[in-house]
Amino acid sequence: MKKNVFLAFLFIGLLMQMAFSQNKNEKELRPFQKYDKWGFVDKNGKIVIPLNYDYVYPFSDGLAQVQLNDKYGFVDKNGKEITPIKYDEVWDFSDGLAIVKLNGKCGFIDKNGKEITPIKYDVADPFSGDLARTQLNGKYGFVDKNGKEVTLIKYDSTWDFSDYSLAWVELNGKWGFVDRNGNLVTPIKYDGVSNFLDGLAIVKLNGKWGLIDKSGKEVISIKYDDVRNFSDGLARVKLNDKYGFVDKNGEIVIPIKYDDAWDFSESLARVQLSDKCGFIDKNGEVVIPIKYDGDNDNDNDNDDECVARYIFLDGLTKVKLNGKYGFIDKNNNAVIPIKYDNVWDFSDGLAKVKLNDKYGFVDKNGEIVIPIQYDNASRFYSGLASVRLNGEKFFINTNGMIVMD
Repeated sequence: MKKNVFLAFLFIGLLMQMAFSQNKNEKELRPFQKYDKWGFVDKNGKIVIPLNYDYVYPFSDGLAQVQLNDKYGFVDKNGKEITPIKYDEVWDFSDGLAIVKLNGKCGFIDKNGKEITPIKYDVADPFSGDLARTQLNGKYGFVDKNGKEVTLIKYDSTWDFSDYSLAWVELNGKWGFVDRNGNLVTPIKYDGVSNFLDGLAIVKLNGKWGLIDKSGKEVISIKYDDVRNFSDGLARVKLNDKYGFVDKNGEIVIPIKYDDAWDFSESLARVQLSDKCGFIDKNGEVVIPIKYDGDNDNDNDNDDECVARYIFLDGLTKVKLNGKYGFIDKNNNAVIPIKYDNVWDFSDGLAKVKLNDKYGFVDKNGEIVIPIQYDNASRFYSGLASVRLNGEKFFINTNGMIVMD
């Protein structure tokens, strides 16, 4: 018994060593040019694949593209040409297959150089799972890895299988979904659709929106003026210019009465009544009074960065009151005083703030850790922020020290 176990481990070890040696050999082969010809050399500079080509590309997935007389093909690590050097264009292998182009048409080959589809398509996309999208004469469909057309090439447009089970298709201005066998899961009747997310897709019919599951069942009735994807288990819906929330059974759990609403984040959602905003929990209870300013007139600030969003992140959210900005926590405590002309999301533990046309940074306790003195500033990225002061532009670290100019 012990001998058998030892032999099994020895066999596994040999397989791993062989695989490692193969990968190592591939990495050690590198393109090499002499005069006007290319080939491959090993780590010692020894020519392993003759310098016969006009150009070569690094190995990928065990094979390398080579070019000769404006034509392309593939060689393996031993220099064997697995395809004739005849294609007008080739792409790297992915999932064991590569797209090739000949005389303006595309198809797929395997690693043995076998053409698994006719070279007849106008456009071919890489495989997503075991299917690839193709185009022929302005129409789209899907082929599998055996080259079989699993759907007729008849659709006006399609999308990849986003969750590896369903894809949307368009025909004559209407949308529906097909499965990986090419079968229609829903009628092609919708005016618009989204990809599936968490098993649900948004659909539009006769100007109204709803959600369907992967069987085509309407989970959220197609009756709303707008529907968003689920967030924290609830979906935001709009009806007659009012907003509310429904659960995955389609039940209205938060009345459709708000003038605006945002998605849930950290179990709270911002809502607006008239021109004032507050936050509700998932039971619809107002947990932060609806007293904050609701307009977003200062959000762009003529800046190329996004200002802070009105959602909770790490227990804090931006608010606006009497034209000034700050951050509150979930107990409505003003952690960052509501006194700034604008505020930005935290990054690297600091938030950019603006006051009297100057910029600085505060921490999550509201302390000003970098003085509000700069004429402009970026947010921190990987410990550095770009700032401008008196016409000079330079970088500072999170301690406010100049690190490069």
